[in-house]
Amino acid sequence: MIRALLRASGLLLGLLLGLAVGPSAAADALPPTSIPTGKGLPVTVRTALFVNHIESFDDNVGTFEATTDLRLTWFDTRLRYPAEEGLHGHKEYRASAAEAELAKIWTPRIRYLNRNGEPSFSERRLRLFPNGMVEVIARTTAVYKVAVDTTRFPFDHQSLPIAFMVQEDTIETVDLDFTSDDVAFSQVAKSVEIEGWTPGLVSLGRDLVKGWNGDRYAKVMVTVDVERVAISTVSVIFIPLFASLLIPFLATWMNKAEEGGFEVEAFELGNVIIGGLFAVIALSFTISSAFPALMTGDNTVTRLLALNYVALAVGTIITVVFYRYRLPAVWFGPYVQDQIFHFLSWAFPVLFIATGLAFVLVAAA
Repeated sequence: MIRALLRASGLLLGLLLGLAVGPSAAADALPPTSIPTGKGLPVTVRTALFVNHIESFDDNVGTFEATTDLRLTWFDTRLRYPAEEGLHGHKEYRASAAEAELAKIWTPRIRYLNRNGEPSFSERRLRLFPNGMVEVIARTTAVYKVAVDTTRFPFDHQSLPIAFMVQEDTIETVDLDFTSDDVAFSQVAKSVEIEGWTPGLVSLGRDLVKGWNGDRYAKVMVTVDVERVAISTVSVIFIPLFASLLIPFLATWMNKAEEGGFEVEAFELGNVIIGGLFAVIALSFTISSAFPALMTGDNTVTRLLALNYVALAVGTIITVVFYRYRLPAVWFGPYVQDQIFHFLSWAFPVLFIATGLAFVLVAAA
C-alpha cells in the first residue's frame, strides 16, 4: 500500500514538474537518441545534394556511378549550447569522430531507392550549431540505376536520379523538405566530366512512398540532367546508316533506258540489292552489339534501319518490274516505261534521303 502511494506521488510530482517547466523543457529531457520533439512533429529534415564527381554513365546498362554529398539538416533543441563553445559558430566532427557523436544523438534513417548494391566509399561529417541545428553531410560513392529513354537519340537528355526516403518513420513523424538554400547547394561540380555527355542542372522533387496499412513515407528525388554530345555518334552510327541507304539507289543510278530496254541486266543489279541486304543486316547486328539500348525502342536509329529495309524492298521491286519483266513497257509501251524510269531515277533517292533527314530533324527539334 505504501509503495503504491509512493509511486503515485512520484508520477504526480513528475507531471507537475512537466507542467511547470513547459513542453519544450519536457521534450529536452528525453534521451538524445529518441526523436526530437522540441519543435513538434513531424520533424522536418531539409535535404540537399552536391555532385562531386560522376565516375561513369553507361546508358546501355542503365547505371551510373557518382560521388555525392548528401546534406541533411534538422533541429534538436536538446543539443543547444552556449555560442561561445563553438569554434567558427559551430562544433564540427569528421570521419570516426563524427560517427562517435552520431551514435549519441537521433538521426533520420535514410534509404536509397535506386542504389545498386552497397557504396564503395562512405564518410560523414557532423556540425552542431548553438541553436540546436544539426547538419550531417554524407559523402558516398555508389552505383545507381537509371531508366534510359533513347527516343530522341542522338539529341537526347537523360535524367540521372538519386532517390531516397525516410525508413521506418512515417510522414507524420519525419518529413523531408528543401528550401532555396538547399536548391542552391544542389549542383554539379564544375570539374565534373562525363565522356560523351555534358552535365547540366540538378533538380529536387518531393514525393511519398506508400507502405502497409496506409502508411506514407517522405521521399526526395534528386535528378542530374545530362545532354548527349550528338557529334560523337555521327561517324560511328549515322554515316554508315546513310551510306547503306545509298545501296538500293544503285539499282536505278547504274542502269540506262535504251529503246524500250535497259543497258544492265536484272540479275546484275539484283546482286547489288542482295549485297545491300547483307550489309544492312551486318550493320544492324553491329549497332545492337555496341549500343543495345538503341535497339529496344523507337528512335532515330531503328527508324533509319527500317528505312534501309524499305528502300531495299523498293529497289527489289524496281529490279523485278522494270529490268526483269519490263511490265510498264508491256502494259503501256516503251515510252511510258522510259518516262517512269527517269522519274524514279531521282524521285526514289530524294524521297528516302529526305525521309531519313526528317527522322534526324524530328529528334533534334
